[in-house]
Amino acid sequence: MTSITSPISAETRKVAHGPSMLRIWSGRVALWAAVIIVTLIALFPFLYALTTSLKSQRDSYNGTLIPWLQYEPTASNWQAEFGSGGPETFRALTNSAIIASGATILATTLGTLSGYALGRFKYGIGNRNLVSWFLSQRFLPPIATVIPFVLLFKNLGLIDNVFGLIIVNATFTLPFAVLIMRDFFADFPTDLRDAAMVDGANEFGVFWRVALPLAAPSLIAAIIICFAFSWNEFLFASVLALRNAKPYPLMVAGSDTVRGIVFGFVSTRMLIAITLPVVLSLLVQRYIVRGLALGAVKG
Repeated sequence: MTSITSPISAETRKVAHGPSMLRIWSGRVALWAAVIIVTLIALFPFLYALTTSLKSQRDSYNGTLIPWLQYEPTASNWQAEFGSGGPETFRALTNSAIIASGATILATTLGTLSGYALGRFKYGIGNRNLVSWFLSQRFLPPIATVIPFVLLFKNLGLIDNVFGLIIVNATFTLPFAVLIMRDFFADFPTDLRDAAMVDGANEFGVFWRVALPLAAPSLIAAIIICFAFSWNEFLFASVLALRNAKPYPLMVAGSDTVRGIVFGFVSTRMLIAITLPVVLSLLVQRYIVRGLALGAVKG
């Protein structure tokens, strides 16, 4: 039997279909508007810092944003940072790079080995208790350990020493690496381990040749997190670093003069300080998302 669609029914369907499409497009427009608003709110501090870094000290108090229309831009802050203050700037950036890199290497190396041990073996006191202990280190207020570190490093001669700051930063970023890597290795397929053992690999061979290459996304996520925290660390640097080991965050905090805070210098140094972590995060962002998803903290 051939069905004949009447003009009335087709018109009815068209009318009914119209409000549905309108709701879909309205939802999309509202979603994009929300995304744009949230993006502008998130980027506004960086935009404001960029415009402030291009202002003179007098213009920095005006709260203007549009160059050449509301204020005359100047590169004097950047010239001063890399000109007359260039040696101090490069020394501080070098110290920060050495401290962050050294702490990241130390924390991720120990954290990867610890994570593999916690993920693959059982211990008498309970793996859950060990994981909880590592997690509790992140809840410990760092200020509570400042005096013990000062006394210890004074006796060891590590005050104002880059190696001392590497140890401190590695200590407080180690839990991140342990927890991320442990949760990946806990889900590591036992069939792959058994196959490698049948082929003659020992436990370290399984870790080095099989498990570690598969854990690359989680390892990269741990590296970026440890590097960012070490790069931005301020508390211990303000106590343990005097001059030779002074990292760049101390320069950002020290942008005040006898005339008050020079907001142009603060903005310039802030932008310099965030450049390296942001660039690294953008380059490996797909690995960070995948690594955190694979190494989500579990019970």
